[in-house]
Amino acid sequence: MLLYLPALVAAFVITLIEMTEVVALVFALSAEHGSIRSGTAGAVVGTAVVAAIALAAGAVLIAFPRWILLWAAAVVLVAFGFFLLRSTLRTYRKLRIPSTAPSAAGRSSHAVQFAGGFSVGAVETLETVIVLIALAAAGYGGSAILGAVAGGVLLVGAAAVLHEQVRRIKIPLLKLVATALLFSYAVFWGGEAAGVSWPGADLILIPMSLALILLVRAVVDWRVPPPVLPVGAKG
Repeated sequence: MLLYLPALVAAFVITLIEMTEVVALVFALSAEHGSIRSGTAGAVVGTAVVAAIALAAGAVLIAFPRWILLWAAAVVLVAFGFFLLRSTLRTYRKLRIPSTAPSAAGRSSHAVQFAGGFSVGAVETLETVIVLIALAAAGYGGSAILGAVAGGVLLVGAAAVLHEQVRRIKIPLLKLVATALLFSYAVFWGGEAAGVSWPGADLILIPMSLALILLVRAVVDWRVPPPVLPVGAKG
């Protein structure tokens, strides 16, 4: 079977882009814990479910009401965003106002991470699968599959390296960025579900995320102001 380079490249790029968003969201969902297992497991299951549906239903998946899934994902991520925002505020509060009182950890958040990972994996895989099915319908199924597999393999390797780097980031900063990232994707997906045509497509997530990082930081400083040092004290 001959390979068609444009189809292979298209499948490679779309897989790399969409699945990179999955990896980013898994890190965001898992920011409160030292492990990404729950979020990763959810993303893997969500990806597998949609992939299985795609294999079973084929082109029928194109008719799937994607806007419903996007709205659901946006609502879920907003809820997760506020959940993580509360955790971020607690972290900065402990950092800026040390206390000897024991804190209660939200153990049930493992289920939250799994559910969020599932939603992210399902949404992004759906977008990838729609492109792959279109390429397959045009007669380039082999090239599409090869490109998708190549993109996935490359991303898995990159994620392994990124995981070690993320673990070295200070928890307060990681939580702050993760909170902003969750809200960014919620706004982005909600806009897509509402029919908004974002300028630059997925690239709009970059300035959107930066703006929300500044906004979340402002909320943190508002709710947990830095300690006021006595006159003459050195910070």
